[in-house]
Amino acid sequence: MAQSSSEWLFNTIAPVYGLFFNYQRRQFKRSLAQGKSHLDLSNFKSILDVGCGTGALCSVLHENGLSVTGIDPAAGMLKIARKKLAGHTISLLQANILEPLPFADKSIDVSIASFVAHGLKPEERRKMYHEMSRVSRSIVVIYDYNQRRSPLTTLLEWLERGDYFRFIQQAESEMVHCLSDLKQCFSAVEVVHTTGQASFYLCTPTEQTRSDVSSSAAASSSSATAD
Repeated sequence: MAQSSSEWLFNTIAPVYGLFFNYQRRQFKRSLAQGKSHLDLSNFKSILDVGCGTGALCSVLHENGLSVTGIDPAAGMLKIARKKLAGHTISLLQANILEPLPFADKSIDVSIASFVAHGLKPEERRKMYHEMSRVSRSIVVIYDYNQRRSPLTTLLEWLERGDYFRFIQQAESEMVHCLSDLKQCFSAVEVVHTTGQASFYLCTPTEQTRSDVSSSAAASSSSATAD
């Protein structure tokens, strides 16, 4: 199967990401501490890290006593993650959140996607929200950029050619729309700002099943075609 352009990019830059593993760990620890009054992970047992990259967040979540599963579509990222996380009981799987995941409905307490959403197109983000809602029992956490920007981040995101600039303007409204549209995706959304350029978007999953997600995806595809 041919790689997508994004998979090729992340496979190529995986060794560079690996150099920042310890820095990312420190940043994740600090952010989780800042958001603890709204997101206390000690209340949960299992968590899915969507787009886990080289495993920095997986390692921090594991230290918090959680049973951690990390998924990423880039084999290069997972290769480094397995080296970084050697000796830890963390499950790593090559999988794409834009496709049906090999997990049963409501089989994981929490799912989290860190700095994934802004790199996706709006229709791709909606697929991600649906699938994370399907597999999660308690909460879906989108940890990503807010509207506070820095020149370096702006430059890097422009080079990455993701959807950063639209995402930071529309993130909350997208999730609310996904909430209000027949209560697909989420039944509630709370935004928790941390210091810096990122926020936690804490989303309550709906009771949808795999068949509901498939039907919604088909409807969205038909609507897009009609438009």
